Amino acid sequence: MATTYTRQDFQSDQEVRWCPGCGDYTILASVQTFMADAGIPKEDVVFVSGIGCAARFPYYMNVYGMHSIHGRAPAIASGISAARPELSVWVVSGDGDALSIGGNHLIHALRRNMNVKILLFNNQIYGLTKGQYSPTSEPGKRTKSSPMGSIDHPFNPVSLALGAEASFVARTLDMDRAHTIEMLTAAHEHQGSALIEIYQNCNVFNDKAFAELTAKDSRDANQIRLVHGEKILFDGGTKGVAIEEGRAFIVDVEQYGDDIVHTHDATLPDPSTAFALSRLAHGPHGPTPIGIFRDAPRAVYEDALDAQISSAIEAKGEGDLASVLGSNGTWTVG
Repeated sequence: MATTYTRQDFQSDQEVRWCPGCGDYTILASVQTFMADAGIPKEDVVFVSGIGCAARFPYYMNVYGMHSIHGRAPAIASGISAARPELSVWVVSGDGDALSIGGNHLIHALRRNMNVKILLFNNQIYGLTKGQYSPTSEPGKRTKSSPMGSIDHPFNPVSLALGAEASFVARTLDMDRAHTIEMLTAAHEHQGSALIEIYQNCNVFNDKAFAELTAKDSRDANQIRLVHGEKILFDGGTKGVAIEEGRAFIVDVEQYGDDIVHTHDATLPDPSTAFALSRLAHGPHGPTPIGIFRDAPRAVYEDALDAQISSAIEAKGEGDLASVLGSNGTWTVG
């Protein structure tokens, strides 16, 4: 039987300490609400974080958790999930933690299809260390570490995840709690790796970075909501997204009709179409897709690992470590 919880059941006794007005507060509330609604036993949930503002998250969740080291949260979470595949394992990471020092750990967790859910809080800035540009900051960004403007080309986290062939990739907004909970629910139900990029406002060092997608006077014209099985329309249905020769582009529906508008299929085995959609916007400026880009099941790493271990035990009993150490590839010295 499913356990009945309220959001308060997932609130720890620790004082929540982020800057007043930070988008992390809303994300925390959304995650706690989702956990309560999902009815996952608290003792079966683990949150792992790295370093950064987002990394405080495990302290505020009344579940098992670990505040790990910089960039290594996906690796630690992978170990937990491999050893205890029955657990619901979540990673909380920021754009600096996940995409800079932690980039390799992130892509390998995704390519292996570990059953780990990764929440990437993207505020396009280093918040904890007081406002340096990050791997997702836009070119020309003036910060304490780029006083003349950043000359780096930023990552598109959704494109990066799709390039690593993550089996589930989505994007949401910190202030849209209903949409965030919808994305969390879908990620939880997906078997395998899941990455959700969450545009998260840092009101101290990068305020209103996502205003084009959140402000009342601009959000309808710029939010492209991806819904599986539905045509990709936005701006009151006046604009749509078409895909031709592997490229996604925006069309005026009145001019071209809605026959040209693409019907979204998140389950396609080939990630090419999802990747094309991710390239509609390189950052949160102008029409930008949010929602589930890809939800395509494939073999889960933990299942294959468990099957391999069971096969080895069945074939050779408990195993013979000495025979393994003395097998091929040994040398006698002297």
